[in-house]
Amino acid sequence: MKMRIFRILNNNAVVVIDGGQEKIVMGNGIAFQKKKNDIIAKAKIEKIFVVHDQSSEKFQQLLATLPEKHIELAEQIISYAEGHLEEPLNDHIHIALTDHLSFALERLEQGFPIKNKLTNEIKLLYKKEFEIGLWAKDLIKHEVGFDIPLDEAAHIALHIHTAKIGGHSMSESLERASILRDFVEKVESYMGVTIEETSINYQRLITHLRFALHRMEQGTDFDPIDEDMLSLIQIKYKKAYECSTQVAGFLQQEYGIVFPPSEIAYISLHIQRLSQK
Repeated sequence: MKMRIFRILNNNAVVVIDGGQEKIVMGNGIAFQKKKNDIIAKAKIEKIFVVHDQSSEKFQQLLATLPEKHIELAEQIISYAEGHLEEPLNDHIHIALTDHLSFALERLEQGFPIKNKLTNEIKLLYKKEFEIGLWAKDLIKHEVGFDIPLDEAAHIALHIHTAKIGGHSMSESLERASILRDFVEKVESYMGVTIEETSINYQRLITHLRFALHRMEQGTDFDPIDEDMLSLIQIKYKKAYECSTQVAGFLQQEYGIVFPPSEIAYISLHIQRLSQK
């Protein structure tokens, strides 16, 4: 059955009624010199979105009001992300990323800075998504001339991560990054050191914490520790162990995270490495 235009949103997006359902159809120049009830050329169709709820109304508003270049950039990023991750993303990404990206570009045009205090944590927690953010950074520079900061690449990465099917929500993803940031700040304060975020020991700590948090979410048992080894760590690396214990207490109070004694001991080994010059 041929698709006919019900409403034109912009030069590259239209609304159709297909099989009794309202759908958004996108494609380069799909509405060029077209009007309501005109037939859409199948060769022009690149993406079709089924209208399910109120979110579709917002997407239609975005497509009708935002600069077409911003929409095109968002769609290019989403397509690249799905290929890079080798999995489809939740349809809501077309609303969330398009809206976010357009607003970010408007702020940059007006000279407002974009900040993200969790960039380093996002970079380490969501490596593949951050790679997509860097690709988007190059794309935006090439297409519109804006050299977006790494902080914005991290924002894009977080949107991509939260759109993964079965992935964490935006609030959960932000909380995980905040936990890591708070952890590092507490260690720096207690141990009186500045942790180099590019160091291999920092990356090892973040990786260890990431898997520890994942184990807690999955209800997986933590690795046990020999009593003699535990005693050795408590004596030989006393300050690092005390730091680990104190930070664990903070995480329990602030986030409800409870690490067993064995995990506190293993984390203290990472803290010891970080505190050594």
